[in-house]
Amino acid sequence: MDINATLLGQMITFCLFVWFTMKFVWPPIHKALSERRAQIAEGLAAGERGQHEWMLAQQKAVAHLKEAKAEAAQLVEATQLQVERMLEEARKSATLETKRILEKATEEIARMEADLKLQLRTKLSTLVIAGAEKILSRSVDPSVHADFLHQLAEEL
Repeated sequence: MDINATLLGQMITFCLFVWFTMKFVWPPIHKALSERRAQIAEGLAAGERGQHEWMLAQQKAVAHLKEAKAEAAQLVEATQLQVERMLEEARKSATLETKRILEKATEEIARMEADLKLQLRTKLSTLVIAGAEKILSRSVDPSVHADFLHQLAEEL
């Protein structure tokens, strides 16, 4: 094996190439790889943070949903109680109104009954007088016999 100038030139060229590559090419490539590694790490960390935040948001949403359901149940219960109270008040009011109307109707019936009795007595006394006139074949004066007719009407 002979070391000649070609081999020596190739070795020098190779060493210059390695030196040039290490000095000028390798640092930007190394820097780009480091930056890319950092970006990938940041992306993965951001993805994990995002997934964690998504899980937290989902848990908060479930908690809010449970809270809203509980609040809705309370509102429904309160509304049902209020409706029951209103119905009870309406029943009481209707009962009182029914009693009042019934009492008023009873009073009206009693008044009408008294009026009818009075009218009936008056008509009956007129009929009695007419019958008495026919029986006696003479005229009976109602003004003269008013006390007698009044007593007769009360007896009837």
